[in-house]
Amino acid sequence: MKDAMDALSAFISDHESLVRVTAFVGGVLLFGGFESLRPRQSPKPNRKKRWLVNYALTLLNFGTLHLVFPLLAVGAAVQAAAYGWGLFNRMPVAPAVAGLIGILLLDLVIYWQHRLFHRIPILWRLHRMHHSDTAIDVSTALRFHPLEIMLSMAVKMATVVILGVPPVAVIIFEALLNFSAMFNHANWNLGERTDRVLARVLVTPDMHRIHHSVRPEMHTNFGFFLSIWDHLFGTRKTEPDVPHAVMAIGLESWRGAKDHRLDRLLIQPLLRDAGENV
Repeated sequence: MKDAMDALSAFISDHESLVRVTAFVGGVLLFGGFESLRPRQSPKPNRKKRWLVNYALTLLNFGTLHLVFPLLAVGAAVQAAAYGWGLFNRMPVAPAVAGLIGILLLDLVIYWQHRLFHRIPILWRLHRMHHSDTAIDVSTALRFHPLEIMLSMAVKMATVVILGVPPVAVIIFEALLNFSAMFNHANWNLGERTDRVLARVLVTPDMHRIHHSVRPEMHTNFGFFLSIWDHLFGTRKTEPDVPHAVMAIGLESWRGAKDHRLDRLLIQPLLRDAGENV
C-alpha cells in the first residue's frame, strides 16, 4: 500500500501540469455537458456572450498570475520543503498525514478568505465582479478579477509556507479546488435528494447557487470544496427563499449589458455602487 501511495505521489509531482490541465479541461467538459443535458435553471439568452467574457477572463488571469507569481503555490511548497520552512517540515509527521491535514487547512483558509472578501469593502469591490454575473454555470467558476486571483494566490502561498504543506498535497488541492468550483457552479440539476445528501460533505450546485442569489442569501454558503466549514461556523443555508428554478442570480445594480463587457468588468472595482451595503 505504501509503495502504491509513493508511486502515486511521484506521478503527481512529476506530472503537475498534466494533473492541473486534466482537472480543468475535464471539469469544463464534464459539468458543461451535464448542465446542458439537465439544467437546473433555463439558460439565459446571453449565454454565448457571457461565456466569451468569462473564458477571456480565464486566459487573462492565467497570464497575469504566472507573470506576477512565477512559482505559484506549488513552487512555494517546493521551496519550503527544500529549506525546512513551515510547521510540517519541522515535525515528525508522515507525508500522507501532513498532506491530508494541509489540504483540509487550505480549504479552511479559502473559506475564511471568501468570507472576508464579502465583509471588507475594498475586498468586496474586487469580489463583486464574480457575483455580478446574471446567471450561474461552469463559466462563472472562472469569472474572477485578476487582482482577486493574485491576492488569493498570495494567501495560498503564505499558508503553504507557514504550514509546510507537501508539494504533492498542494498540487492535489489546486486540482480539487478548480474541479470542485466548476462542479458547484454548474447549472446542473442533480436531483434534490442527491444534492442534499452530497451537501453533507461537499459544496453542491444547489448549495452554492444560494450563495449567488440576491442579498442577504449572498452572505451564506461560503465553502468551495467541503461544506463542513459552513456547518461549523454557522453560515450554512439549506433552502433558498425562492425556488432554485426561478431564483434571481447576481447583483441587481449590475445588470446592464455594458456592465458585462470585459473592459467594464476590469474597471468595476473603481466604480461605486450607490445602493451597495456590504
